[in-house]
Amino acid sequence: MLYLTLRHYEYVSAVARHGSLSAAADAVHVSQPALSAALSRIEEHLGHALFLRRRGTALALTPQGRRFAMQAQALLDQAARLENPENTGAVQKLTLVCFSNLAPFLLAPALKALRAALPDVEVSHRACGFEPLISALSTGGADLAITYDLGLDAAFSRAELDRITPHALVPPEHPLAERTGISLAELAQHPLVLSQEGLSVQHMLGLFKTQGLVPRIAHRADSLELLRSLAANGEGVGISYSLPPGGVSYDGKALCAVPVTDTGAQEPVILAAHTGTPEASPAYKAQQILREVLIVRRSDLAQADHHIN
Repeated sequence: MLYLTLRHYEYVSAVARHGSLSAAADAVHVSQPALSAALSRIEEHLGHALFLRRRGTALALTPQGRRFAMQAQALLDQAARLENPENTGAVQKLTLVCFSNLAPFLLAPALKALRAALPDVEVSHRACGFEPLISALSTGGADLAITYDLGLDAAFSRAELDRITPHALVPPEHPLAERTGISLAELAQHPLVLSQEGLSVQHMLGLFKTQGLVPRIAHRADSLELLRSLAANGEGVGISYSLPPGGVSYDGKALCAVPVTDTGAQEPVILAAHTGTPEASPAYKAQQILREVLIVRRSDLAQADHHIN
């Protein structure tokens, strides 16, 4: 007697696709505890783990789990065709992930373009930090990613969408506020507010290190808006690549942005995808669409730059 039902396969496929129990539970319309218990029973029956569970991070597929999830989805697609002979194929799906600081600028336009150009494709999305983003790409939980070119290996293709200059963020009364540019060497003389995001802070510290500089870090902020608020309140000079328009932090304090003049500090924004994506797949078509649409967004990011200065 078969132990696993199509519902079990649907559970595994949903978790593999969404990368989290909560999102997968919503997608298959069960409670998160029920889904978690079902996954444990499935793994116990199979005799091996399908997912790596680490506190505070997205679920990652094991090698066995990746194979099982692909076969489970194929089985579900076949079942859908059997139930509806007029259906020439299962619903095509596409998952897009976006680095959280870039998402407010680029994710909504990307989704709008994809849904307009690929109406028959079910598009899902997630905004997250570097580590869950890379995990989602590496484990097959995502097809495409909009991100900075940090932490990805040669297994992924890259299409450069933009190249962004970091800015120093200070309140209007700060001595640097009237400057039209500043070097990393000058910034190293001030207490700094950097991101807490692992790859982000490593990248920023690496820029200083290449010039033999040791910056003073006053704060490591858990979010872009906290970084901006700390800088606006004089807790240190914030450094950020993302510049929301308006020049005001969430707590209503004015901010001035001074571009960093070191050319090596510029960072590319990329569209990352799996190499060798079949040309007939939604992921391949989406790459072509997003390259065209998001490169046009360069002017919008430049406009945000203008507004904050």
